[in-house]
Amino acid sequence: MPRTQRNQPSSPLPDRLTLEAMRLKGEANELPPGSLRDAGIRKARQAVTASRLNEWLSSPGLQAPK
Repeated sequence: MPRTQRNQPSSPLPDRLTLEAMRLKGEANELPPGSLRDAGIRKARQAVTASRLNEWLSSPGLQAPK
């Protein structure tokens, strides 16, 4: 069975999430007030939250019991 070739991400997940949040927020700020702008800001906030959750889950204080 042939193996599937996978591409490795060029940067870690928290960095990609932070860049995505900044990009989305910048795009949303250029839109006029309305539902599209609100949706862009909401997506940016979700990316920031995902980044914070990833940091929390990978913290050394959250180790499995031995």
